[in-house]
Amino acid sequence: MGSCRILYVLFLFAFVWAGAEAQQNRYMVFFKNKEGISQSLSRPIEFLSEKAIQRRLKQNIEITADDLPVSNAYVQGVSDIGVDVFFRTRWMNGVLVQCDPSLLPSIEALAYVDRVELVAPLGTLQNGGRRSFNLRRKSNHTGSETETQLQMLGLDQMHDGNYKGQGVTIAILDSGFPGVNSAPAFQNIFSEQRFAPDVSYDFVHNSPDVFQYDDHGTEVLSVIGAEVPDAFTGGAYEASFQLFVTEDVPTEYRIEEYNWLFAAERADSAGVDIIHSSLGYYDFDDPAMNYTKAQMDGRTAIVTRAAQSAADRGIVVITSAGNEGTIASWRIITAPADAVDVLAVGGVNAALQKVPSSSIGPSADNRIKPDLAALGSGVKVVRATGQISTASGTSLAAPLVTSLAAGVLQRYPELGNKEVISLLRQTASQAKNPDNLLGFGIPNFRAIVNYQEGVAQTRPFEIYPNPLKDDTLTISPYDPDVIDSCEVEIISSQGQIIGRGTVYFDWLNRTYQADMSAMAPGVYFIRIHSEKTRHTFKLVKL
Repeated sequence: MGSCRILYVLFLFAFVWAGAEAQQNRYMVFFKNKEGISQSLSRPIEFLSEKAIQRRLKQNIEITADDLPVSNAYVQGVSDIGVDVFFRTRWMNGVLVQCDPSLLPSIEALAYVDRVELVAPLGTLQNGGRRSFNLRRKSNHTGSETETQLQMLGLDQMHDGNYKGQGVTIAILDSGFPGVNSAPAFQNIFSEQRFAPDVSYDFVHNSPDVFQYDDHGTEVLSVIGAEVPDAFTGGAYEASFQLFVTEDVPTEYRIEEYNWLFAAERADSAGVDIIHSSLGYYDFDDPAMNYTKAQMDGRTAIVTRAAQSAADRGIVVITSAGNEGTIASWRIITAPADAVDVLAVGGVNAALQKVPSSSIGPSADNRIKPDLAALGSGVKVVRATGQISTASGTSLAAPLVTSLAAGVLQRYPELGNKEVISLLRQTASQAKNPDNLLGFGIPNFRAIVNYQEGVAQTRPFEIYPNPLKDDTLTISPYDPDVIDSCEVEIISSQGQIIGRGTVYFDWLNRTYQADMSAMAPGVYFIRIHSEKTRHTFKLVKL
């Protein structure tokens, strides 16, 4: 009888304790200003790294009050009420807290508090896995299978030129990175000290250990940074990495958007060049937090505002477009893919056709979205176990474009983030006729180089070499954006047309090589018809 009573008391205590614990919610507390802080805009080295400052200087980006830290006095005042204080946001001037709802009136009564927002029920620091990101996996696939995903974007040619992301720092925001610290495919990142342990962080569980939880982040990182000799090559496998856990798997609340914000600010302060995120938001476990289609306007969602803030500080931000293409009630991109200066990436299959699940556009304010596309079906990845597998979704298309952006930044370090974005858009496969299925199309490293480094021409067309000593004549328009096709005629010195054909140009194929091996030495005329104009060149073949 006595023992039963003890059990009853213990059960009652556990029930009461659990009920009390359930009252602990997570809130964002926002402040009215940053008065009284010791840091000054004239001394940015006190709150930004040298690399972060140099990124701003290179792009003529002003350091503003939004870059200043949150007031320690304000945070302490909130803490003194009896709440648990966690992460701060400089860009939105607030702090994440955990407390009983009964303390909210005391927080809101503080003169310097602007507002308080519920971002998630219950306490934080919970362990767990993650729901899959609409991926389909096939395990234990072996062999050298990354050629398709690399060649589609010209990443193989990028590597041939020794552009593999060296010197470029990429932050990856995801759900976890198990196996990255142990699988052989990632070991070069550690042996060459290209992982930033002092910057990387798990904002979901408040821990520096990012090598746990769901392996979606591992797969995303592998597409960019993994390397298995003769089997697997990441798109920018010599880049440096910061890793952040921002996605809480078992639940979906706005806290994850703020985790994204905290990570982006930390990456910015540490001088990151690219932020990659294969995450998207629009619906939550609490319907009151849901976004509407009209709010995918580039300025409403928390994570969209965070991504735009990162872009405004000179960071190249790349995200997946989303996998809602077949969800009839939504179909469009998810946040932060709707941000103005963020590259949203859709998915195609190996035949260059849009994957049905890939989210479409436009944004709510009628901008082209997604921006670009890459392989999003049957993408080769490395799992937490170290095995090579396949996975599908825009989550895997986006890191391919991130790899390309890393190579572009390496080759053209003078470019700012918006110049990089413009370059990728202008030279992609359907840049002349973008749509809301694949945006500007599939980008390619060779097209970018052709655009950036093509020799300026004063005439609409050039033919060379002339005189022609071998059998290959090159025909080049001065600008494929203006002249995308023409009819070419080869005429003998007696005026006879001995060859005719139509050729097409874009930035990937800026020149056309004509085979002149069948032509005997002598004098010829090359006549080129372009729209309403005609150009004739005299050619001597030796």
